[in-house]
Amino acid sequence: MKNIFVISLVTSLVLAVLWSAGYRLNLTRSMPLGLYRITDGSIKRGRLASFCLEDVEYITLARNRGYLAAGSCASGLRPLLKVISGVAGDRLELPNGSIAVNGEILAGTAIINTDSQGRSLPPSRLVPGVIPPDKVLLLSQHHSGSFDSRYFGLVPLATLRLVEPIITF
Repeated sequence: MKNIFVISLVTSLVLAVLWSAGYRLNLTRSMPLGLYRITDGSIKRGRLASFCLEDVEYITLARNRGYLAAGSCASGLRPLLKVISGVAGDRLELPNGSIAVNGEILAGTAIINTDSQGRSLPPSRLVPGVIPPDKVLLLSQHHSGSFDSRYFGLVPLATLRLVEPIITF
C-alpha cells in the first residue's frame, strides 16, 4: 500500500512539473494521442492550437455528455486541441454540409446532426463568409466526429495557445 502511495505521489509531481513547463497530454481521438508543448509563433493555417470553450451552451453540452473531461479551463473542463484551418480574410463556405476554406473542401469535416451515440446536436454556429480579424476556424480532420468549430463556430484569437507535437502515436 505504501508503494502505491509513493508511486502516485511521484507521478503527480512529475505531471505537475511537466504541466508548468507547458507540456500537455492528449488522450482524445480527435487528434493524435501523445505529448504536446505550448509554444510561441504566428497564427497560420496548419498550426495546432489549444483553447477553452467560452460558449455556455456548448460548455453545458460538453459537460453533460462527457465530451470533455475535467480540466484547467474557467469552465472546469479540459482545453480542446485542434488545427487552425481558417484565419482572418479566408473565405468560409458550407457546401452540402461540408466545410470549405477558400474554395477547398476540407475532408472529414462534414457537419453532422447527431453525436456518436445518436443524440441530437444543436445547429452549427458556422456562418459562410469571410473570417474576421479576431477569429479562427479550428477543426480536426483526424476524426470525423470531432467536437470543433463545425459546431460551436469560430473561436476568438485571444483564447488560443499555439501547440506543437513532441511525441504522438
